[in-house]
Amino acid sequence: MKRSTLGLLLVFAFALAPSLALAQGNTHTVPGDFATIQLAIDDASVLSGDKIIVGSGYHAGATVTKAVEITGEDGAVINDGPLPWGAGGSKSGFFFVAGGSGSGATISHLRFEVEFPVFSRGADDVTVTHNLMMNANQGITNWRGSRWNITHNEIIDLRTNNGGGIGILVGSWTGGIMEDNVLAHNKISGTLHVLPGDGGGYNGTGIVLYADFRWGAAGAERIAYNRVVKNKVGLTSDTPGTVDVVAIELTDSRDELAVPEVIHHNAIGFNDLRDTAIQIALTPETLGTVNAISRNLGENRGHGLHPSVFGPRR
Repeated sequence: MKRSTLGLLLVFAFALAPSLALAQGNTHTVPGDFATIQLAIDDASVLSGDKIIVGSGYHAGATVTKAVEITGEDGAVINDGPLPWGAGGSKSGFFFVAGGSGSGATISHLRFEVEFPVFSRGADDVTVTHNLMMNANQGITNWRGSRWNITHNEIIDLRTNNGGGIGILVGSWTGGIMEDNVLAHNKISGTLHVLPGDGGGYNGTGIVLYADFRWGAAGAERIAYNRVVKNKVGLTSDTPGTVDVVAIELTDSRDELAVPEVIHHNAIGFNDLRDTAIQIALTPETLGTVNAISRNLGENRGHGLHPSVFGPRR
């Protein structure tokens, strides 16, 4: 069946994909049935389709290896978690390793106080909804994943570390196809806090679709048919002379006309970007001809390469 054309933005922008339905399973509590979220996920009695309810208080997150639903009660805070880059590195809240592990999981109704609240290297069909993320380096990171539903999250303040400063990232540096991700009704606001001594040369961003070909990487085969709709992005950098901030970016790191284009047929519409000075940045600018970008409140366009050329890939 042939895909929708760019002219059908009004149709597919509103046709938000539903969450992946799982057979209703058992419910487990933390603390209660299990002392930690990781112990719950790792236990043989907890199966894909089960729900893990996280009680009020401070908790460590976990490496997600099953299609479980992890949801917080009022006052549930994730302030610790896995180390994707090893000992001494930044902490994530929920980490999805490469190879599809954890595909189908749901993360909802939690407050995060870690650098990388949700960080994935290859899971599909993940739902991240109704979470609050505070002062993250990258709020939601979806490398090489399709059919994510990222909706109704609030991300307040971001920070850089010679890179990062990103609210929501969908992209790849290992090839592959990223399609049918829905980013809708998220609010990203506050201040981008620039690390003292940051090397600069890039922009922080609220939402970015990113094909990363730096350092000889495979980038992406295709980032297409994703919907970025009805989000509100209002960010201000505290050091714009070093790292400024963009509301929404579409970036192919080669920064040159690539035929066929890798980033194409994405819908960027009905977003409120008025409280961010640089509202839409396309690298290269020709991406504006192969993606449906319209009906946004505030839509000045610039050119911005992101993420940082100085820092490690996050």
